[in-house]
Amino acid sequence: MASIEMIVAARARLRGHIRRTPLLSSPFLNEIAGRRLFVKAECLQHTGSFKFRGGWSAVSGLDPAVRSKGVIAFSSGNHAQGVALAAKLHNVPSVIIMPSDAPKLKIANTRAFGAEVVLYDRVNEDRDEIGAKLSAERGLTLIKPFDEPLVIAGQGTTGLEISEQAEEEGVTSAEVLVPCGGGGLTSGIALALEASAPGFCVRPCEPKDFDDTTRSLASGRIERNASVSGSICDAIVTPQPGNITFPILKRLAGAGIVVTDEEALRAMALAFTRLKIVVEPGGAVALAAALFHGEALESDTVVAVTSGGNVDADIFAMALERFG
Repeated sequence: MASIEMIVAARARLRGHIRRTPLLSSPFLNEIAGRRLFVKAECLQHTGSFKFRGGWSAVSGLDPAVRSKGVIAFSSGNHAQGVALAAKLHNVPSVIIMPSDAPKLKIANTRAFGAEVVLYDRVNEDRDEIGAKLSAERGLTLIKPFDEPLVIAGQGTTGLEISEQAEEEGVTSAEVLVPCGGGGLTSGIALALEASAPGFCVRPCEPKDFDDTTRSLASGRIERNASVSGSICDAIVTPQPGNITFPILKRLAGAGIVVTDEEALRAMALAFTRLKIVVEPGGAVALAAALFHGEALESDTVVAVTSGGNVDADIFAMALERFG
C-alpha cells in the first residue's frame, strides 16, 4: 500500500527530474472565490501535467532487469505522456494504450516521446484485456494510471510541495481542492498532507455526471459511473475510484465537489487571464470548485490544484470566446 515513506522515497528519486511547480495567487480570483485562493500549477510540470511525477516514480522504482524489458500503460493522455517520457529518459521501450477519442494533442505528444501508441474504442473494447495481452506477449510491466502504489507515491510529492509552499505563505490550515479521476493524485496528496500539514483537508473535485468519487465518499462504498465518456473533462473521466485509492480517500478526504463543464471552461479562461497559465478542462475542475462553489467550502483559505494543461486548441479557444 502507498504510504508517506513511499512518498518521501519517491521524492528522492524525482529530485532533479521534476519541476517544483509554483503556488500562484491573484487578488481578482480571491474576490471571485470570496476567500484567499492559491493555485498549485501542475499544468507547468513536465509533459504538461502532474502525471510525470507518477510516471517517473514508477519507472525509476522498477528493478533494472524488469525495467529494461519495457513498460506498458493505458491512459486518455496525461498518464500516457508521463510514462512515455519517463521510459524514454530511462532508455526503455513503452507501449501506451489510448482511447481513440482522446485529444489529438495528447496522442501526438505521446508518440513524440517515443511511445508506441495503440488506440482502442473505449465504449466497445476493454483496455485491460488489450493491456494484459500485450504485456504477456512482450514481457512488459504494466504501470496503472492510479491504482499503483509507486504512482500514488509520485503524485504525493505534489502534497509535500504544497505543505512547504503554504508554510512559506504563513498558511497553517486550508482546504486543498484536487481534480479527481481514479484518485491517484488526490490520495497521494492526502497522504502527504496527513504527515506534513495536518491542518489541511483534501477535497476531491469532479465533473457533473462523472462524480463516482463524490458518490462513493457519500455512500461509503465504491460507486461506478453510468458512462465512460461524454464530458470535455476527459483527463479525469474514469469508471470508478481505485481499490487502493478509495480507502485512502475514505479515511482522509472531505466531501467531493461537482462542477459543470461550463464552469470548467470559465475557470480555464480565468486561469489564463488572471494567472497566465493554460489549463485543460479536467485540470480546471478544482479551480472551478474554488471559484463557483464557495458554499461547499468551510475554510477561509483554499488551495486549488490545476492538474494539467494539455488542451486541444479548439477547446481552449471555446473557453476564451465564451468567458475570456
